Amino acid sequence: MARHCKTQTLQIIDTEYCADTTEWCPVGGWHNILACGTYQLKKPESKHVAGDEETYNPHTRLGRLYLYCCRPDQLFIPLTEVQRTETAAILDMKWCHVPVAESPMLGIVNAKGMVELCRLTNSEMMCRLEPVCSVDLGQECLALSLDWSTGLGESTQPLKIISSDSKGQLSLLQIQESAVALDILAQWKAHDFEAWIAAFNYWNTEILYSGGDDCKLRGWDMRTGTHTSIFTSSRHTMGVCSIQSNSHRENILATGSYDEHILLWDIRKMKQPLADTHVQGGVWRLKWHPTHEHLLLAACMHNGFQILDCQTSIAQTTEECNILSSYDHHNSLAYGADWSKLSLTELSATNQEPLFSASCGSGSRSCSEQVVQKLELQGQNLKIFYESPTASFDLILEDEVGGYIPEAVATANKIFEPGPVQSETHLLATCSFYDHVLHVWRWDCNLTEPSK
Repeated sequence: MARHCKTQTLQIIDTEYCADTTEWCPVGGWHNILACGTYQLKKPESKHVAGDEETYNPHTRLGRLYLYCCRPDQLFIPLTEVQRTETAAILDMKWCHVPVAESPMLGIVNAKGMVELCRLTNSEMMCRLEPVCSVDLGQECLALSLDWSTGLGESTQPLKIISSDSKGQLSLLQIQESAVALDILAQWKAHDFEAWIAAFNYWNTEILYSGGDDCKLRGWDMRTGTHTSIFTSSRHTMGVCSIQSNSHRENILATGSYDEHILLWDIRKMKQPLADTHVQGGVWRLKWHPTHEHLLLAACMHNGFQILDCQTSIAQTTEECNILSSYDHHNSLAYGADWSKLSLTELSATNQEPLFSASCGSGSRSCSEQVVQKLELQGQNLKIFYESPTASFDLILEDEVGGYIPEAVATANKIFEPGPVQSETHLLATCSFYDHVLHVWRWDCNLTEPSK
């Protein structure tokens, strides 16, 4: 038996601001809800003269939060925008895996150094995200990531959030469910430079993991305090920016780095990874499949989105994981990615080819036409603006008239034929930065008899 994997784009949405995170709601009854967060660096518009010196207004980091409703039976345009909210620039967001005070809850971290909670409500047949509470992680820092303690899909009391920031700190927060408020339980210096990512061990939420721009992967045990880590790994050779615990297989951890490698770990043996897979792009986000323990989705910055099969690596410690499929229809840095838990019976039953539909913010042109126009501008001179400490986000590519230029990448579907799984259809959402687009796409895996 061989496995044929194919990707098909269902919809492209122009998010207007640079898109860097997207998340399907994992709470039962709400799987059709998708959120997308954006980050836009606004240049100074005016200068002030103080004595003999000219000073410029600081750059402003703007953001917008989108909420979409998905109808998988609407094959051509499955997503409908139901809400957009202007906010500070969003760097990461995650849904709590269980209801909080009987409602889905979205955690958001932003460029003002805040962790915010928003409640999903359904009033008058309209879904809305409503701000509930927030906490400031400290002055002059950007909140970079967060994770919930509920990754096994079970209610843990009390609910906790771990967050990381641009000063290299980690912050452990606790949610007061009755009052729906956030308290900082602990805050400590974990890394030199940016702490790009922090995550829970879902099987033991007293254990935390963090990765930083100092190239270190660290583990922390809250029972022994925050003064020292329980392990430090320097196996990654560049900044560690993605970590996720496997919610279906205890002791399995995936990490990714700017060094373009995904490492698969058994946390009981942190001296050597189970597998090392080179994906030819910085690994900004990793997402284990919500029901299949061996499928791993990776946002690989300059090399699109990759789906890995980790089954043989987990069971037999192979040197690298199989790359099943690549989705390279984005024209810029691949940042946000997530699997949907929606049932795709309707999608699997049809053989219709999808359209490249769009929901654009302005004008009548389709998003695909806009993308083509931008690609045609690539021959023009580019101006690059670079601002520390978040170079990954504060790089601006412009043409001579100030328009954003996406990076060109190949856009061909690929077919791979590695090892055995069931024939299924999966729904995914991914987003990319400078071309500011959100894609909804399907991934089909079909078992076939080998040709004779």
